[in-house]
Amino acid sequence: MASTEAILAGVTVLGTVTEDQRKILTPGALAFLALLQRSFNATRKELLERRKLRQAEIDKGLLPIFLPETQHIRDDPTWKGAPPAPGLVDRRVEITGPTDRKMVVNALNSNVWTYMADFEDSSAPTWENMISGQVNLYDAIRKQVDFKLGPKEYKLRTDRTPPTLIVRPRGWHLEEKHVLVDGEPMSGSLFDFGLYFYHNAVETQKRGFGPYFYLPKMESHLEARLWNDAFNLAQDSCGVPRGTIRGTVLIETILAAFEMEEIIYELRDHSSGLNCGRWDYIFSVIKKFRNNPNFVLPDRAQVTMTVPFMDAYVKLLIQTCHKRGVHAMGGMAAQIPIKDDPKANDKAMEGVRADKLREVRAGHDGTWVAHPALAVIATEIFNKHMPTPNQLFIRREDVKVTPNDLLNMNVPGAVTEEGIKKNLNIGLGYMEAWVRGVGCVPINYLMYVFAPNLPTVLPQKRQLPNHDFFNNNREDAATAEVSRSQLWQWCKHGVTTAEGKKVTKQYAQKLLKECVDDLASKAPKGNKYYLAAQYFETQVTGEDYADFLTSLLYNEIISPGTAKAAAKL
Repeated sequence: MASTEAILAGVTVLGTVTEDQRKILTPGALAFLALLQRSFNATRKELLERRKLRQAEIDKGLLPIFLPETQHIRDDPTWKGAPPAPGLVDRRVEITGPTDRKMVVNALNSNVWTYMADFEDSSAPTWENMISGQVNLYDAIRKQVDFKLGPKEYKLRTDRTPPTLIVRPRGWHLEEKHVLVDGEPMSGSLFDFGLYFYHNAVETQKRGFGPYFYLPKMESHLEARLWNDAFNLAQDSCGVPRGTIRGTVLIETILAAFEMEEIIYELRDHSSGLNCGRWDYIFSVIKKFRNNPNFVLPDRAQVTMTVPFMDAYVKLLIQTCHKRGVHAMGGMAAQIPIKDDPKANDKAMEGVRADKLREVRAGHDGTWVAHPALAVIATEIFNKHMPTPNQLFIRREDVKVTPNDLLNMNVPGAVTEEGIKKNLNIGLGYMEAWVRGVGCVPINYLMYVFAPNLPTVLPQKRQLPNHDFFNNNREDAATAEVSRSQLWQWCKHGVTTAEGKKVTKQYAQKLLKECVDDLASKAPKGNKYYLAAQYFETQVTGEDYADFLTSLLYNEIISPGTAKAAAKL
């Protein structure tokens, strides 16, 4: 085997590395990253090109179907996914959030079963966020994450076993431009996965769990195969037995919904199930069929989990997972408490209760929340209706989902000017925060947040006239993507609003200007609303359409320093 020094030839670090971060960016860790990159980046890029070809087929009218070439996998009743791993047998309530130190402590102190530490949608991938997040998880696993912030101390609880830690790396489409391997930026996925695995795989095993991952944004079983290959190489290289890793796949693209069994099959020795990534799933439906007028959806508030295409997706996911013996996880409750309006808060929490009751009755084995207050509600409902650790025994053999069911866009409702303004508000609010390095943000209401890289309270009040589902949401990349994709779609197809106004490029630009002027006027000095609007305007007129907002904005938050050879860090 080549020496570390030889492997590091051609590896360059452009980001600033503090003394505290050197324990993460060690020569051994960087050599491991280089090994992953050189082994898998070419395949990653091929799969991304395959996505473009698939999009071109869809634009020509070729709708997805269940793959004929993998029919034998779906028809074979004998194979199963891996049995639930330690700490993942019961996952009834999972909390999610970014990896800043305060969030890590608060999440691990929450009364939940697992914590998904997120390097993806709820984290803006600045170099500082990504590396400090790795430091924080390294310290948390070793029970050395306690710290002081002003007069307040943040300490891990010692009266119980903490929630099981699951890490979500970035999707295959994202890069880490602060590390170059042979002149090319590293895969963000392999960077996040590789650093966490290298430092923590053996340590987590000593402590009785992990390493466990959530895998985002996949569009095919071939992309799951790539993750499985990376898992095997990582385990072999670090002396960890194969099958130690577990990966839960977020089914958050419409194309992945047609390949759920195949995705579990590719990861079967490492599979811990599938998750309903609901907001990204809606985004994917709009994105993939954005040029088809038959897929135009009404205001986002009307696209609930009970509309035909969403209901079919949920039922098929639960049936598929339980058929193969793995968990079927429910989706995110993104609401956070409204502290100064009890009536609005009660209404929002009732919505959470109804959503979690629907999930547990459908057969889900657990659910996601974004705030500890919601964990109480979700726990109460799942404890009442799921007295067992999971519901793998609920087979849902009554379910018969066809391709037409997954593509049934019979969604009642209309496009309204209020819906357009809400989408503009959410998109601008998220994008402005993102270019400041913040990956999740409350929009439209003065709220306390469980995203501790923000101030405890937003610095200004931004209130819409009516309290509704959106006024108490923690928005992240997924909801921003839904917002901009709907705006693009409505403009592209010239829909007419309920008020009788045709949505045109000029109309969208007018409302965007009004929205950004209003937001910027109320925000503190130094805000980046006009910068966000420059990018957003290119995305809402039915013309240009970026693959992802995060890719579109990424160059605004990179901070390359002097290039340093990895071997000399």
